[in-house]
Amino acid sequence: MQPPFQNDDLDLEAAIARARPQLLEFLSHHPNWLLTTSRRFLPGMVLNGLDGITDHKGKVSVLLDLLEKAGPATWKQFAQSLCMECNLPLDLEILLLSFAGEGNLSQKQEAHTDVSAWSSVPKGFAQRRHCSNSVSHKDVKQQRLDSPVKYQHLLIDSVRQRYGSRRSAGAAAQEQTQPLAFNQAFVNLVIQQSKASRLKERTDKPREGVASAPKPEECADTAMKVSDLFRSVVPSGTTKVIFLFGKPGTGKTMLMHWICQKWAEGALPQFLFTFLFEFRQLNLLKRKLTLKELLFDLFLQPEDSPDAVFQYLLENASHTLIIFDGLDEFAANMDMSSSSKGRPTPTSPMSISKLFADLCHGKLLPGCTVLVTSRPKRLPDFLLNTVDLLAEIWGFDHEKVEEYVSRYFHRYSFKEQAIAHLKNNTKLLSMCLIPALCYVVCICLEYLLLKHQMSVELPQTMTQFYIKMLLIFINKQQGEHVGGEEAQLNCNRKAILGLCDLALKGLEDKKLVFYVGDIPEHVKEFASLHGLLTVFEVKTNGSCPETGYAFVHLSLQEFFAALCLMVSKRVDKNYLKKKFSLKSKWTLKNETKTEFMESFHIFLSGLSSKECRTFLMLLAEQDEAWVQDKQDTILQSLKKLAATHLTGPKVIELCHCTFETQDLKVAQHIASLLNFKYEFKNFRLTPLDMSALVFVINSGQHLTYLDFAGCLMDIDCLEVLAGCENVEHLSFRSRRCGDDFAAALSKSLQGMGSLKKLELTGGSMTAEGMTNLVQASSQCLQLEEINLQDNRIRDPEVKRVMDLFSRMEKLKKIDLSSNDLSLNAVLLLAKEVVMCQNATELHVRKDTVIIYFSGPSGKVPRSLHLRWEEKKEHVTPTRHVKLCLQDCSLSSQHAEEIIAILQSCPSLSEVDLSGNKLGDEGCSCLLESLTWISISKQLDLSQNHLSVNGICSLLKSVNTCQKVVEVQVSHCCETAVLRFTEDTEFSSLPPREEPVFSTDDQQNGDENQTPSASKKIRLTDSRFQASDLEKLCAVLKECNSISELDLSYNHLGDEGLLQLFRFLPNLKMLRSLKLNDNQISLNSVFFLAQSLSTLEHIKTMNLSLGHMQVVHLTFWERIRVRSTSRWRSSFLVHPKHEAKGRCFRLKDCRVGPEDVTRLCHILAQCPQLTEIDLSGNSLSDQSIERLLSFLPYLCHLTLLSIRNTTFSPSCMVLLINSVNLCERIRMVEVRSSKNAFLHLGASMRSQKTSCRLTDCAIGQGQIDELCRVLEQHGWLAEVDLSRNQLGDEGLRCLLDHLHQVPVTCSLNLSHNRISQDGVLHLINAFATSGNTTEVQVSLCSKATLIIKLTSRDDPRKILRLSECNFQPEHLEKLCLLLEKCTGLTEYISSNNNMTVQAAERLLHSLRKNLGPLKISIEEPWVGKESITNLLELAVQACGNITEITICKEKTLFQLGVKFPHCLEKVESVVSRLHLYKPGIKHACFSQRVLEKCAQLQKLRWSHVELHNDEAEMLVRILLPLPELKKFGLTSSSIMPTGIDYLITGLQNCQAIEELNLGYMELSSAAIPKLVLGFREMPSLKRLILNHNNISNDGCSRLTEALRNMRYMEEINLSHNNIGDPGLMNLAAVLLEMQNLKRIDLSGNSPSPAGGEKLMEALAYCKHIEELLLSRNVFGDRTAVKLALCLPHMTNLRILHLSENDLGEESIHALSEGLPCFEQLRKIDLKLCGVTDDASKSLSHGFRQCPSMEEIILSWNALGDGGAQELASALPGMEKLKMLDLEKNRIGTRGATKLAEELAKCPEIQFIRSGLQMQIFPAPIRGRVWQQKAASSCTERCLDALSSSQLSR
Repeated sequence: MQPPFQNDDLDLEAAIARARPQLLEFLSHHPNWLLTTSRRFLPGMVLNGLDGITDHKGKVSVLLDLLEKAGPATWKQFAQSLCMECNLPLDLEILLLSFAGEGNLSQKQEAHTDVSAWSSVPKGFAQRRHCSNSVSHKDVKQQRLDSPVKYQHLLIDSVRQRYGSRRSAGAAAQEQTQPLAFNQAFVNLVIQQSKASRLKERTDKPREGVASAPKPEECADTAMKVSDLFRSVVPSGTTKVIFLFGKPGTGKTMLMHWICQKWAEGALPQFLFTFLFEFRQLNLLKRKLTLKELLFDLFLQPEDSPDAVFQYLLENASHTLIIFDGLDEFAANMDMSSSSKGRPTPTSPMSISKLFADLCHGKLLPGCTVLVTSRPKRLPDFLLNTVDLLAEIWGFDHEKVEEYVSRYFHRYSFKEQAIAHLKNNTKLLSMCLIPALCYVVCICLEYLLLKHQMSVELPQTMTQFYIKMLLIFINKQQGEHVGGEEAQLNCNRKAILGLCDLALKGLEDKKLVFYVGDIPEHVKEFASLHGLLTVFEVKTNGSCPETGYAFVHLSLQEFFAALCLMVSKRVDKNYLKKKFSLKSKWTLKNETKTEFMESFHIFLSGLSSKECRTFLMLLAEQDEAWVQDKQDTILQSLKKLAATHLTGPKVIELCHCTFETQDLKVAQHIASLLNFKYEFKNFRLTPLDMSALVFVINSGQHLTYLDFAGCLMDIDCLEVLAGCENVEHLSFRSRRCGDDFAAALSKSLQGMGSLKKLELTGGSMTAEGMTNLVQASSQCLQLEEINLQDNRIRDPEVKRVMDLFSRMEKLKKIDLSSNDLSLNAVLLLAKEVVMCQNATELHVRKDTVIIYFSGPSGKVPRSLHLRWEEKKEHVTPTRHVKLCLQDCSLSSQHAEEIIAILQSCPSLSEVDLSGNKLGDEGCSCLLESLTWISISKQLDLSQNHLSVNGICSLLKSVNTCQKVVEVQVSHCCETAVLRFTEDTEFSSLPPREEPVFSTDDQQNGDENQTPSASKKIRLTDSRFQASDLEKLCAVLKECNSISELDLSYNHLGDEGLLQLFRFLPNLKMLRSLKLNDNQISLNSVFFLAQSLSTLEHIKTMNLSLGHMQVVHLTFWERIRVRSTSRWRSSFLVHPKHEAKGRCFRLKDCRVGPEDVTRLCHILAQCPQLTEIDLSGNSLSDQSIERLLSFLPYLCHLTLLSIRNTTFSPSCMVLLINSVNLCERIRMVEVRSSKNAFLHLGASMRSQKTSCRLTDCAIGQGQIDELCRVLEQHGWLAEVDLSRNQLGDEGLRCLLDHLHQVPVTCSLNLSHNRISQDGVLHLINAFATSGNTTEVQVSLCSKATLIIKLTSRDDPRKILRLSECNFQPEHLEKLCLLLEKCTGLTEYISSNNNMTVQAAERLLHSLRKNLGPLKISIEEPWVGKESITNLLELAVQACGNITEITICKEKTLFQLGVKFPHCLEKVESVVSRLHLYKPGIKHACFSQRVLEKCAQLQKLRWSHVELHNDEAEMLVRILLPLPELKKFGLTSSSIMPTGIDYLITGLQNCQAIEELNLGYMELSSAAIPKLVLGFREMPSLKRLILNHNNISNDGCSRLTEALRNMRYMEEINLSHNNIGDPGLMNLAAVLLEMQNLKRIDLSGNSPSPAGGEKLMEALAYCKHIEELLLSRNVFGDRTAVKLALCLPHMTNLRILHLSENDLGEESIHALSEGLPCFEQLRKIDLKLCGVTDDASKSLSHGFRQCPSMEEIILSWNALGDGGAQELASALPGMEKLKMLDLEKNRIGTRGATKLAEELAKCPEIQFIRSGLQMQIFPAPIRGRVWQQKAASSCTERCLDALSSSQLSR
């Protein structure tokens, strides 16, 4: 196709072609006139051949062809004659005149006109006559046409004058700065039509059915030429809107000028009139305009008859082109409201925005063509639905750049050098793709080449180019004689700064056009001289135009504005930061806020580079520090922007800004903040954008992910991307990506050395493109994954491609999904995959096609079985291939081909052929070849249309192929799966007990033959009936090694069940039989129960006739033994269950009393039946009574469960009464009136029995009957009636019965709505009853009430009252009741509203005849009272005080009181009361304390504040008491002098055995005085000084005193910052402490050497029981030393090593020492770095600790493997109570295994796992399990644990 607008002849030819159809139609009615007229222009001989043509249209067509061939001049003359003589349609007449001109016929032509010819002119033609007095027809017509035609010519002349050559201020200067004229240098731009251009076309079309997806080609943008813009795509008379957008500098305005120029030259004949408006000039209009004023006042006024011209325009709107340039520069709002409502009149004045909107909507000048240009931004809403054609101006491509540069340098000898220079510089070439930058680059390159022919060094950034261009312009005008760069800037500084101010002010005010008064004269002169400003006429109304100035390009104004900010002294940092912010740039993702600052931020960034510093210093006349300070402000702002959330376009702009700085540190910092992933969606990327992006990515230190989704980019972008070294994952998603794109990408891949994953999805690449891409990818050895989804790869070159893939050692995955691969291609792919050595899986399912590879190793790890360790050098690595060909339409015809593929691979793991059409024939063929196919896991033939015969073929494969271990078939669900055993060389060793062989098999085979593996057969949901069993059993009989048989969800019924059980003895290896949902009746239940007696190897039987029937039997493992008879060598089969019980469970079955009786008769005959579960069977009271009557006959029964059955009150009494029916019952438990459990013992010996009726709504009415039952049983250990409805009256009734029965048991009445009155009644019974030893009551949310009774003499009598909310009247009654209780040994009161006065009253009331009494009061006022007041309260107690404990943190006040044999004399009481009168109370207080505390033995104060007088009383009165043995003062405050005084007073404690001064902040300075006191404490056994500041010196002094303390049993020096010196001295003393039982040195700071010395010393402490060494940063050396010393500590019970960095070596050594600790109860290894590897040896050590109760392994690195190892050790730990595994890495698998094994630990009480599960049971039996944040795994744990409790 010829390029558009090439010459006049082609333009004329195009115009004739356009007019021809209408012209032919018109002249076919007047052929004679045409023939006559043609004789004037054509030779006669040419016309002679027309006589034979009779058809008028044919003759006219030939004549028109002849006239056209005669040449342009002839045709123009003919057209002029036609227009003047004929009444043509107006549009045709205008069209002819537009290229024929207005010329009249010459006089010569008129003279030779035949007059007779005119007489014959038909109607419709004007006859030419000369009339002197009237106007001829020609004159009328001429007058009608003259004005529009004249205006057209006037318009053409004006356009030629404006745009025929470039006009700018200073024409002479412009000629010097530009080597070529504008029209000569113009190079066609790259224009890409957007897919959005068809939006309106599609939405306008009526819908036809369901809307279909757009075709691929509709989604791709297409390249177009300028002439394509004006091809009509809309109906005639409809306004056409063309929207062109492009980035700054891409040549939009230049193109508009050029289109105007070509129209003036006649290249656009379809348009009679063309108008061009620039929005930057329209901004100046403040008034409203009419359409006429817009066209005539602002563009060009007609010379005459403006109304006629305007009317002509309205009538011929379809021939009018109106161009609006620079929509992005429009300052006013442009929205939907801009369009007028209704249809406005052409004479209506309106704003520019409304005029523009109405023109686009076709409300004004309907039928015209509107061409709009803009920078990329969000289209106004009204334009979005109005645009008919949307296209983007890309600028140049490489060819266009070369063409432009060639034209620019055409007159220079170094033209080729200039072209080569750009081609060799990728960055420069990327810049030149933008025409404006290409022009700047050429200017700089021209200047440098003229100056330095050989060496050329161009700037690196756009900013540097603009600076260079400015300097070149100045240099060209002023020449070299002015001086260097500095001198030239000095000369022009004022003008440059003025230009900078003008630019910035214009941008801030949104002003792009300046008037003469806006520009200082010196600035105007400078800018005009150097071609920086253009000058033009500005028309704002019909008056005289004004002169306007504008920067030659908006980007130039932005450059000078940015320069202003950097050099102006008025601009500070804050203002600079405000101007530089990407946040203010966009309000929406694609809409700019500061519309005129597209490149402003980029220029600011560029000016902050080091390379621009000198230029800025010279221009600003400032030093380097001043300039650098501003530059740093910009750089810091850039760094902050990178930390925000940025969309794709913002990231690109940020990269441009970063590139402009050329600062690698800044780029590195920004790259690190962009989250290592770059996502770009649905916008265009240029090579310049890509260069900036690559610069930032390569500057970073981390690998990144690049994702381009729907982004428009040309091939040149991929060349730039080739230099991106830090890309790890590269993704392209676009239909535009075809073979050409793939080919270009292939060239770029080798440069990306870090690329691991490549995605090219959603494209249009074919097999050819894929091959090229894979060819290139095979050279990228680091690639791990290639994704080519959703392309057009139908038949790839499979063999070649797989060969290339096999060379890629690190390849892991290839995705070819959604490529419409043919079945032949899939089979070829399968064949090649199984042969490819590094391929591991082919997954094909419908459109999904994925190939997996082995990755870096390329080898499958081999087994570590011990049996193969010796021969491992002979074992070859084996790979396992998984082949999945689902839903591929494979039929029986493909069976042979599939078999060949499978047989060619010796290492298949899984084969999935489901969802195909193989049928019986294809599957049978495949199964017959199964023996010769190596499959290690499974073969899936589901959904292949198998019949019953096909299913039988599957079953037969169990016999024909020894490797088949499981067959799973469901005819209804179309499931058919075969599972295989692993290869024998990798399988585990056989079990010790050999599997069973049938007698027949044994007789026919060798005795030493290898046993076959057990088989599993699942034939479920296949609608088999009893009649089908014979056929199935015949097949099953051939397989004697079935271990699991599942026939669930069939229709066997009772008959089929009976038939199957006759066959059952033949299956001698059967372990499990399932017959769920087979429509059986209750008769089958009785039959199955009977089989427990006839088939002795049944282990468990689970039956249910509920909504889903369940029949599940498990069997004991049967072993084979060799016969001892000489004449028999066969094996005999025996069940292996002599010592084990059997279980019968029947659920959800409606059985009546007679059914229960029949069932019990059957079960009573069953040997070894230990468990019966009859849950959910709706048993009546009579049924339960009959069931209980059979208990004595069920000799081996240990557990009877009846759950989910609602019991009546009488039924619950029946259950409790069972303890009187069967002496073996050990516990009866009924929960929530629905669940009952009876636990029975093995023997009938008299043992304690527990009865629990919890949450059963038992009230007062049932108490009498219940008590009568319990009174019959004399061996009750526990009665639990918690969570019932007894109330106070029920409690009274129960207490009345209990007084009559001498029994020893615990009675739990918690949560029974007991009030304070009920509690007082209980206390009265407690005080008067001799068999009540303890009462515990709490009326808070816990609602606890526990009574302990005894039938024996027990000296203890304990009362615990907590949160009873007593009122004063209750407290008074309490004191009166307690006065009667003279045997009370302990009273504990906690938060019972007891005041100080009530406490005094209580202390007076509490007394006993003989012995000690412990009184404990916990109330809030304890923490507020002073020590003195509390001591005053203490001396109110009766008896002699032996213990005073005060803990203000816990608000605890506790006394120990001892009563003498005889009561005090009355005189002493009177004297004591007299002493406490107010006048003499203080004087006698000390004496009173001394008297009452004469026998004081324990004194413990905590969190108290001692004043001087209180400290003095402590030191002078209490400490010297002769019987004081235990003294503790912890966490208390005392004056420094008081500490010294206290330590001095300790010297008087000669009988002291325990001293606790923890948390007292004792320093090393206090230790010497303390040591003096130790010399006076010969009996000291326990020394506690934890959490002080003793340090090394204090510890060393302390050890001197410890040398003489041979009776020392406990030392606690934890958390005292003691290092090696102190600990080594302590170690020396420990050698002699043979009685030491407990030592705590946690939280100190020894070195490995000090730790080893300490461990050696501890080895000599053979009686040590508790060793606490947490938080000592012990490493492996110390831990190993400890492990070596541990065997000497045979009495160790508690070991704490938490928060020490123990390695695997130390854990292993520690584990080896654990077997020595037979008494070890607790071990704490929290936060010790225990891993799965270390858990094996640790678990082995735990097995050897029979007394272990508590294990803490929280905050370690245990995973599922470690949990499983630990679980294996749990069954042997019978005393384990607590296991803490919190904050590990244990998953569901490990936690489930733990739960299973914990169920075997009978004493477990507390579990905390890594799944945030916490379980807090009550006492060991009858636990209440609770959980927090329970997961499904937690529920399984609870189920397992609960079931274990039930079984116990």
